[in-house]
Order: sequence, then structure tokens, then C-alpha cells
Amino acid sequence: MTHSKSDPTVRLRVVLGPDVAFGPGKADLLDGIRETGSIAAAGRRMGMSYKRAWTLIETLNRNFADPLVETSKGGSERGGAVLTEAGVAALALYRQMEARAVAESVGEVKQLKAMLSDMSERK
Repeated sequence: MTHSKSDPTVRLRVVLGPDVAFGPGKADLLDGIRETGSIAAAGRRMGMSYKRAWTLIETLNRNFADPLVETSKGGSERGGAVLTEAGVAALALYRQMEARAVAESVGEVKQLKAMLSDMSERK
């Protein structure tokens, strides 16, 4: 989803359990891994430390029945990461829910924006 910083939008966070949530940050991280083949590169693209990115992936892998990301060790050919079939499916489901939430709330978002003070719109 591409929006300018001044465009109001809906950000979806799905709470799946007491300590399990899936939201835009984890989805963007999975997108980055899919595109770069690297947890480190995906994290860098988001301005996130490798440790934070790795922790998020470990949390996802631990909480889902099947891991969402598969990693390979470094060495002479360097390590990497790929989304598993479960990772591709989870990301697709999240993006579908996100798109539906954005599309279904356009009117309400416009109404909320109209309620802002002039000062709020300048920030």
C-alpha cells in the first residue's frame, strides 16, 4: 500500500492470541525477505536492526504451526532467507484483510479527516 505521509489510512493489526499479533511491520518485513532473500536486508530497508528483524521472524516462526521463514546458514555462499509456503499464505491473507479494511473504511476516514483542526492537518 502506498500512501503519502499526509494521507490518512487504516493500519490493520490482527491479534491472534495473548502474545501473537500480525500487523503492518511484520507483513512489511516478510515482503522485504521475499524481495531481498535476506532478513538483514529486509530489516535495513525498514530502518530496523538485524537483531530486531531476527527476533520478529523467530516470534512468527515459533507461533505459527509451520514456520513462515526458512533460513540458510552463511559461509562462503552467504546465508539467506525465503518465505515458506505458510509464509506466502499468511502474508497473502494479511494483505487481503488489509486491502478490505482500507477499502471499507474510506468514508469513515474522510469523515475523521474532515473533523481535524487546521493545526492537526499541518503536522
